[in-house]
This record gives sequence, structure tokens and C-alpha cells, in this order.
Amino acid sequence: MIAFCVILACTLLTGASSGSKAGQPIRALCRPGFSHNFYTVIVSRDLLHGQSILKDTTLSSERVKFEDCQRGRDVSFISSDPNFSVRSDGTVYAGQNVANLSEPVQFMVTARGLHDQHIWETTVKLALAGHPHSLPLSKMGFEEMLSRVWDSQPRVIKFPRRHLRFSSSNGLRRQKRDWVIPPINVPENSRGPFPHMLVRIRSDQDKDVGIRYSITGAGADQPPSGIYNIDPISGNMFVTQPLDREERASFHLRAHAVDMNGNQVENPIDLYIYVIDMNDNRPEFHNQVYNGSVAEGSKPGSSVMQVTATDSDDSTTANGMVRYRILSQTPHSPIPNMFTINSETGDIVTVAAGLDREKVSQYTIIVQATDMEGNLNFGLSNTATALISITDINDNPPELTVRTFSGEVPENKVNVVVTNLTVVDRDQPHSPNWNAVYRIVSGDPTGHFTIRTNPITNEGMLTVVKPVDFEMNRAFMLTVVVSNQAHLASGIQSSLQSTAGVTISVQDVNEPPVFPVNPKVIRFEEGVPAGTTLTVFAAQDPDHFIHQIVRYSKLSDPANWLKINRTNGQITTMALLDRESTYVKNNVYEATFLAFDNGSPQASGTGTLQIYLIDVNDNAPVLVPKEAQVCERARPNSKINITASDADADPNVGPFVFELPTFPVSVRRNWTISRLSGDYAQLRLRIPYLEADVYEFPIIVSDSGNPPLSNRSMIRVKVCPCDDNGDCSATGAVAAAGLGTGAIIAILICIIILLSMVLLFVVWMKRREKERQAKPLLIDPEDDVRDNILKYDEEGGGEEDQDYDLSQLQQPESLDHIINKPTGVRRVDERPVVAESQYPVRPSIPHPGDIGDFINDGLRAADNDPTAPPYDSLLVFDYEGSGSTTGSISSLNSTSSGDQDYDYLNDWGPRFKKLADLYGGGDDD
Repeated sequence: MIAFCVILACTLLTGASSGSKAGQPIRALCRPGFSHNFYTVIVSRDLLHGQSILKDTTLSSERVKFEDCQRGRDVSFISSDPNFSVRSDGTVYAGQNVANLSEPVQFMVTARGLHDQHIWETTVKLALAGHPHSLPLSKMGFEEMLSRVWDSQPRVIKFPRRHLRFSSSNGLRRQKRDWVIPPINVPENSRGPFPHMLVRIRSDQDKDVGIRYSITGAGADQPPSGIYNIDPISGNMFVTQPLDREERASFHLRAHAVDMNGNQVENPIDLYIYVIDMNDNRPEFHNQVYNGSVAEGSKPGSSVMQVTATDSDDSTTANGMVRYRILSQTPHSPIPNMFTINSETGDIVTVAAGLDREKVSQYTIIVQATDMEGNLNFGLSNTATALISITDINDNPPELTVRTFSGEVPENKVNVVVTNLTVVDRDQPHSPNWNAVYRIVSGDPTGHFTIRTNPITNEGMLTVVKPVDFEMNRAFMLTVVVSNQAHLASGIQSSLQSTAGVTISVQDVNEPPVFPVNPKVIRFEEGVPAGTTLTVFAAQDPDHFIHQIVRYSKLSDPANWLKINRTNGQITTMALLDRESTYVKNNVYEATFLAFDNGSPQASGTGTLQIYLIDVNDNAPVLVPKEAQVCERARPNSKINITASDADADPNVGPFVFELPTFPVSVRRNWTISRLSGDYAQLRLRIPYLEADVYEFPIIVSDSGNPPLSNRSMIRVKVCPCDDNGDCSATGAVAAAGLGTGAIIAILICIIILLSMVLLFVVWMKRREKERQAKPLLIDPEDDVRDNILKYDEEGGGEEDQDYDLSQLQQPESLDHIINKPTGVRRVDERPVVAESQYPVRPSIPHPGDIGDFINDGLRAADNDPTAPPYDSLLVFDYEGSGSTTGSISSLNSTSSGDQDYDYLNDWGPRFKKLADLYGGGDDD
């Protein structure tokens, strides 16, 4: 027999011992059993031909061995497949007839105690590695594999027989009865039929008493309930539906045995049901498209990106172990396999050199993830796309398109583009590796030019930043160098085409005349007479190679003091220069002149002449202030401080000299002046008392010019009575202001007259209003018009107020509908049931003079009418009824004669004169 070493082991469970005492360490609770409920072994064909397969090895990263918790228990192993046998150390042997294994084999291994009835079971699945039919994924293969696992489950779990064992202290002691706890393995996705029997629970007392069995826990009587049930009489335990390990991998149930009265016969026992995983889930990538990048020129082994896929199956078995591989690469440049992937981690790295973004900017990689540790024969697969962008490095220096550029520029122009320098760079556009930087390395020592980069085209715009002069330089020969914002990659050298020459020709233009000194400053004393020559303000033409004539004109002369000779630029005065003029600022007068040549086109230049005016003493000082007040009695603080202002400048101003004139003599008798400082003096009363009044007298002020100028200035002084503080009182101020008693009385009389006029006007307006209200409503009888419509200045609400219901003016034929209505507010088209107010009755042919009285009487009757509504209503003065008392006016055209007298039409005024002539003539007509 050939052995393949599947060494079976039990699971070590740790827990707190219920019998531990305080202060003692807690000992682990060991429960015999297999470490795994399901083992998968993949062996090669060579191992089935007499070689050892596994010796003392591990499965699923765990030491595989049998552990009986140091009880010295003798255990025997039994295989459910007669082609396989198991030694006492757990080594499984295969018979000779399995050398030609062509399909996976699955069988159960049972461990039994030799001196008790404890049973442990596990499942072993064996497949031949590399065999085309190893572990097939066909539906039939799964059915066979499930049937093997299903049929290998233990049929009966029963209580062991009771036996005695000796104790050193108490002699014989009865062994405590335990439940048999075999592991129950149920494959997922079983197709039934259901319910399917798993095990049978039996108690060794079922022959003596009637036993009822039940199970509790999640999956039985707790959610998800109904998955497992048990026959209460036979103890047969069933699974009722297919299981899904990805939803729930295990169940923990408790089995109970009671007698017919419900008394507990056995202690509850724990049942552990494990769902055997099947490879029913494909690996799933976290993303369908992954994006990664790697720099061009990267060395082999450079990390690019990582893809990740997960499998919902058991990750501790091959069902959930995912492996990766690359299916395809697009494009295949420079070789079809530029990248590789770590089969376990999913890391994609480069395996070859030659990545060039300028040739291939992106690769598309199809990655496959397969479970069953990547076995393509029976593993499930899925794919994802990895997009690998090749990032740019500066491995292409910029190259100018030509070796020599040329351009032209007019002289004296700035911000003019002379020429565009075109460049080619194969690196990533609009990146630091592509953006060009231009430098002028020679040919422009004075900095007339600069090169700006066009951010869109990457061209270099050679621009004039400092004016060039044709007369100084007719041409420039520049050398320019182009580079990138980013440094070139390591090992990349600059190109010879990164340097070029630029030839610039300067174009001559007609330049304007230039004043050599601008502005030009001259000094003159003010007051020079008209016609005085001040200076010659001439300009020069910078166009030395062209002979042109320069002419002059005045451009700005605010005071119109100057003129300029048209041919030679001589400046002459036309008026007296005054330093104190408002056009002079800080002693400087400024004028602007224009010089122009006769070139084509004509060019002109401006020059500024500044005349500094030297002051002369031509302005006499003026006394300040012009008015003041002082107390009528001389007091220490009753003084007036005076000074002077002079439009001249130093030294033609202060110190000033203040004097009182000799005439009139009353000035020096009443007043005196004392000097305070060079510019100030003090005026005060010379006598103890001066009558309150307004006094006006001269004071002579002289400046310090050479010769000095004097001025006789008048000062107005108000002398008034003062209070204790030295301030003028109100009465005194009025009196001092020159208002006597007569003037005050005259002012009061004017105020009274003005108030009387206002009062009379108000009274007149009220009386006029009353007269207007009392005036008859109609005109004189001779101008009266019968049945005319009059307007009494009453404003309505527009067209809406004129939308009257004319039916209200109709005389109702019957009053029955009004009499039967309850008493209330009368509408304008109804008559009240109760007695009405007595309105005046208009005669059929009234005299025109009675119309006003008739309306007034009707208004008074309406005001006293108790049946009138509490709101404004239409008051009808002439209620004509259903017909007109005057008859039809069509009779005017009738040829019939009657006895009616129309002479009264003559009394209706000039408007009815025509009718009176037609009908009032009687038989004369």
C-alpha cells in the first residue's frame, strides 16, 4: 500500500474550568476532536506510485496530528472508502488500485475510542494534481462529491453504556453519563431531496421509558428557524433546505431528552453543525477598471499598480484562495509582455525596459483572478481591466526649427514682437517637460530685447522692451538658447538645435524734435515789461541723416504772457510778469511749447519752460482784522490785536509798522497802538470811557521792503457796554450795531402790519368760501336751461361709477311686490311701506327760477327722511315713471297744429333762441 500522509488531529478548545479555585490559574478546557471538519489533499501522480506523500506536515497552515487531551485514550481510525486505510498515528494509506485515479475521491474518516463509544469524524477530499479531470466542476462531479460526504455522515448518536471505574479514595464510583458529540458536516448547495436525515439522537434509556427528543438554537426554534428539525419519537434529525456557507458557516444547537411527563432524562448536549464550503463563488474585483501609471524609461521591476479581488468562499481552503495572471497586453510594443503580476498580491510591475511615452502613452492590461489557488481546470475566474498610463519625463530636449531667425523693428517702439521663435518638443504638451524657456546669451548687452513664451504654442516671442535708435544701431545679432522648465532626465544631453541666431534690422522713422533741456528753468524778477526777451528755447532734430526744418509754436500759456519766435524759438514777454498771480505756483510760472519738423509724416515734440519769478516789493500790506469790538470802559483785557498781510515774499513783508494818523485828531485822542512783535500790534482805548457806538478810523501799515510800502487801512470798531466778564451785553451789541430806538420801533411796526395782513387774508378766504356755498346752484333764469345736466364738481371713480342701472329710473307698474316685503332699508327703485317723507312736487311746467329752490327743498327732505339708508344712495328729484310728461320730442317735426304756446322759449336764453324763432312766432310764421 502507498501512504499519503493525511495526519488527522483534534481541535483544541480553550475555556475557563468550572472547577478552578480562586487564586489558581485557569486551565484550558480540552475537547477531543479533529482540527478540521474538511481536508483537501492534492497530490501528484508520482506520489501514487510508491513514494511518500506527506509526512508529519501541515494542512491549511496548521500542524495536523491527533490530540486526545493527554488522557491516554486509545483511538482507532476507520475509512469509509475500502481503498484507503488509516493507521493509528493518523497516516492514511491508499491501495494499489488507486494508482490510476481519474477523478476526485472524497471519503469519511472516523475516530472511535477503544474503551468507550466516543466518535469523531472528518472528511478527506483527494485529487490528482495536473490531471485533466481533477476535481471537475461539472454538475455531476459535484453531485457525486456531495453524495460521498452525505452518505458518510454517522447515522446514530447514542449514549454509551454506564460503567464503573475505581477511585483511590472512595472505591467504586459511577461514571457520569455524557452525550455523544460527533461533528456534523453538511455540504452547502445540496439539491436534496429534503428533508434529509443527518443523524439520529438516542438515549440508552429509550427502552425503559418513553423518550421525547427536541433541539433548540439558531436554525431550529430561533431565527433562522426551521432549517433543522427532529422527530420527537425516533430522534431522527433532519435538514430541511439547502445551506449557504457564505450566509452562515456553522450552527450551534442543543439536543434535549425528556420523558413523557416532560421530566429531563438527560442533560442537554451541544451539537455543532458545520457547512462544508463549495467553490460556488467567483472572485470579484473591487473595480472593473483600474488606473495606474509608471514613468517612461523605468527599469524592470518598477511598481505600477495593484489590483485586488476577493472570493466569498472559505479563504482557508482552495475555494477562496485567489491567484492572478495577465491575459493580454495592448499594444504589444515594444514586446508583448512588458508587465507581470504577482499571483498572490496582485501587484503589477514592469519586466522589461523600453517604456517610451512618445511611442506608447497607455497600455491596456486584462487581468484574470482565479480561485482554487489559480487552477484553471476547476477554479472559477473573473477579469478586470488595468489601464497603465506612461507618465512623461524630460527625455526630449527642445529643438528650434531653424538655425537662424530674422526680423525688423521700427526705432523708438516698445512692446513690439520682432519675430516668433518656433520650437519642437516631443514631451507631454503643456507640462514642465514641454514648456520652453528662452534666453538671450549674446548680442544685447543693453537689454533692448526679451523673449516671452507663448503658453499655447510654446513659441518664443522676441519683444522690444527698450527703444532702439536707428542712428545708434542699425542692426542686432542675437544668440538665443531654449530649454525646458524641468531639467533634462538623467543621461539626456542637450541638442545642438537648442541654440539659434536672430538677426534684427532697425527701421528708420521720422523722429520728433527733442529739446535738449526739458524742462528748462530760467530766473527773472517779476514786473519785467512787455517785449523783454527771456531766452531761446530751441529743439534739435535727432534724424541726422535727413535734413529737416524745425518750427515752433505755443502750446500752453495760462496767463498769455509769452510768445515764441516760429523759426528760432526765442521767448519774449507780451505782458507784465506778476509773481502774485494765481497762475504762478511756488514762484514758478510754467508754459509749454511745441517743436515740429517738415518730415513725412510730420513729427512734433513738446518742451516745458519754467520761469522762476524773483519777488519785488510791489504790494503794500493790508490791515487785519477789518472789524473788532471793545468795551466802552477801559479795562486791562479790553484790547484789540491787529496784524497785516502782504502778498509779497520775504524780505518785502514784516516786520510791519503800525501808526495812527494825525488827522482826524480824535483818533490819537481816543486810541493808542503799542507794538507786540514784528508782525503784531495792540489797539486799545486811550481814555477811560468812550460812548457806545461804531467808530471807523484809519491805521497806517508799512512793510520792510526796500523801499518800504505803506497802506492806509480802515478799521471798524464797535464800542459796547460789557458785563463783568468783559463781554458785550445784548442791548449794547444791538446799540453798537447801529440800531437806535427808532429803528427798533419801525421793525416792530412792520411785523405787526405783516401779521394783520395775514389775518385779513384768512378772514377774506373764509368769507368767500361761505359765499360760494350760499350761491344759488343754477344760473339766472334768463340763462336757465330746462332739463339740463349740471356738474357740481363731484369726482367719481371713473367709468365704473358711471355704469348705472337705468331700470331704477323706471316707474314700477305695480307696488304689490314692494308692499309685501318686510320693512327695511329702501332701495332706490322701491318705495317704503311706511309713510314717506313729504318730498316737494315739481310742477309740470315750472318756472326756471324755481329749480334751485326745488332742489334745496328736496335735499332738506332727504336729510330728514327716516327711511333713508345709512349709506349714500341715488336721490331722484324728477321721477317720471313709465312715461314722459312732456311727451315725445318727435312732435317737433310734426306738421299738426295745436294750441300749445311756445312763447316761453324766449325766456330760456340765447341758447334756445333758434327754437323760439321756430315755434314762438305763432301765426306770424
